[in-house]
Amino acid sequence: MTEQELRAHLEALEKNPEIIAAAVKGLEESVLRYKPAPNKWSILEILAHLSDAELIWGYRIRQAIADKEPTFASIDQDDWAHNLGYLEVSPEEWLTLYKTNRRANVRLLRRLTLDDLAKGGFHPELKRKFTLAEIVERLTSHESNHLGQIERLKQRAGR
Repeated sequence: MTEQELRAHLEALEKNPEIIAAAVKGLEESVLRYKPAPNKWSILEILAHLSDAELIWGYRIRQAIADKEPTFASIDQDDWAHNLGYLEVSPEEWLTLYKTNRRANVRLLRRLTLDDLAKGGFHPELKRKFTLAEIVERLTSHESNHLGQIERLKQRAGR
């Protein structure tokens, strides 16, 4: 990853929570809770997932920067969605947690040098080292995917 690519990713990471917030602003409760199928997520669950994912990625970032040869914990995102009360919290609260943790994570990422991007930790699902460069790239694409999902759910819920 070049310096320019890193800057572009960090700029996107700073802006994406506001883009997500704008996408869900003013949505009715029925739209926020609409699920296209029992095993699919609602917009509210996606907001909760983004908030929790920011905690997970933040912890992994900190492990990669500070620890010697860390191993990242695996999670099952569907189990988290099912067992952690995602539907019991308001969208505003999820967005506040997401934005706050993102600011802290970007602050840390801005301190990194290009050499630091090679640091990482063992990812048990991938069975290999997962680097900070990959984390930065994954964070950016992760949000884009969920923004598309939110837009599709808004269209389907409005039918």
